[in-house]
Amino acid sequence: MVRKILVLLLLVMLPGVAHAQWHEASTDHFVIYSKDRPERLQKFAETLERFDLAMRGLRGWKNDPVAPAARLTIFVLGSTDAVGELAGDSMVAGFYSGRASGSVAFVPRVSGTDTFDLNAQTILFHEYTHHLMMSEFANAAFPAWLVEGWAEFHATAQIQHDGSVTFGYAPNYRAWGLLSGNPLPLERILGGNLGKMTDQQTDSLYGRSWLLTHYFTFEPSRSGQLGKYIRAINAGKPASEAMTEFGDLRVLNRELDRYLKKPSLSGRTVPASAIKLGPIRIRPLTEGEAATMPVRIRSDRGVDEKTAPRVYAAAKKAAAPYPNDPAAQGVLAETAYDAQDYEGALAAAERALAVDPASMQALIYKALTQMAIAEKNKDYKRETWSAIRKTLVAANKVDPDNPEVLILYYRSFVDAGQAAPAVARDGLYRAYELVPQDRGLRFQVAAMFLDDGKPEVARALLVPMLQDPHSGELAAQAAKVIAEIDAGDTKAAQKDVATGAGSAQNPPPKAGTAPDK
Repeated sequence: MVRKILVLLLLVMLPGVAHAQWHEASTDHFVIYSKDRPERLQKFAETLERFDLAMRGLRGWKNDPVAPAARLTIFVLGSTDAVGELAGDSMVAGFYSGRASGSVAFVPRVSGTDTFDLNAQTILFHEYTHHLMMSEFANAAFPAWLVEGWAEFHATAQIQHDGSVTFGYAPNYRAWGLLSGNPLPLERILGGNLGKMTDQQTDSLYGRSWLLTHYFTFEPSRSGQLGKYIRAINAGKPASEAMTEFGDLRVLNRELDRYLKKPSLSGRTVPASAIKLGPIRIRPLTEGEAATMPVRIRSDRGVDEKTAPRVYAAAKKAAAPYPNDPAAQGVLAETAYDAQDYEGALAAAERALAVDPASMQALIYKALTQMAIAEKNKDYKRETWSAIRKTLVAANKVDPDNPEVLILYYRSFVDAGQAAPAVARDGLYRAYELVPQDRGLRFQVAAMFLDDGKPEVARALLVPMLQDPHSGELAAQAAKVIAEIDAGDTKAAQKDVATGAGSAQNPPPKAGTAPDK
């Protein structure tokens, strides 16, 4: 008994263990949820904001205001095991999904045991670089090695004691991929001919991609070559031709090997004086929010026909004690919709709106449910869809730049078999501007331009997906549509672009970017 008491006292004395509560940190670029002490969350949020601003400063990007709904939401889980379980892959240490319904990242609170392990900060910096790169270069095409090389280059950034941020550190956790004898030749990496890779080759891709990015960034004799290579690809040249900008690849390979053996590598520091942090707001979650947070995390990760009913059952149990908590009822509405209990979804949404008429989650899931019911009943009467649009207009008044609302407003015409007016079409493109990371949305906007008789615009939207390492099957679909556009077969292109657009129009799994490993 005495031993148990001592153990309990020890736990109480350990920082961050006892009485941990869920908190939210809201910043200019992030919304973070973590079951931790406020001061630790404050420091974590400051680190992320400092990294964002330093990367913008390093690359010369503007720090334009980010729409609230376009910020990245981060869920901090207890461990890498928890992240792997959520991802369905024990090898995944953190993952990100860019989508119009809200871009999300899932990272562990603690990970990595020594210099050669991935840690939570590195994982998040890597994933956020993907997010920011797609925001800054929405319509540019990059080969897979450069997408991952950029992410690895920025992932090793270090926040110094004076608040400055230094870029250029080596990713020691990629040591095997860098020193394993190059199982992936430069011709395959730079030429975009990756094909199916072994685990060793995948590890080599990440390591060599970091090395290439670092070398082209700091080596004076190679100045300008990377820019020419990228411009050639975006001008329509295949990567296998564009790589001639680097000259003899055997020479480049020898240079890389020598560069890697240097006792120290160059870096670049963004001074603290150039980093102006905005406000960071920390608040404890309500009891209802905290009770439903585990369910929200599972729902935001994505569900399917098998998992949706289980998540919904958990949501009903968690939200039941909090009928007047709009956040808890919003989670319940979302999970009910995913499980196709439309009556339950509407009831939960109405309970949330009775307390908070501006609850965006409740307004969105009320509209989604209304649309699902109308389609299930094959009800395409104008008055039915006008009522649905009233819900969406109310949501738009709360947040004019919520991309999901803009998409649903456009869909409310297309799904009803009506011609979308200019305001709806403009809204769909605005949603794409806000969240270019959503690949399904990219297809949907391309479909709109094809219908408008602007195949060249549709083509330009799809080209960046061709070598995107995270596009999965959509990359092949994009290539098919582009080939049909080039052949002048607009009807076939319109038919096939709808397949990709379906991932935006029918969002049950809420899936997005494939996890990095």
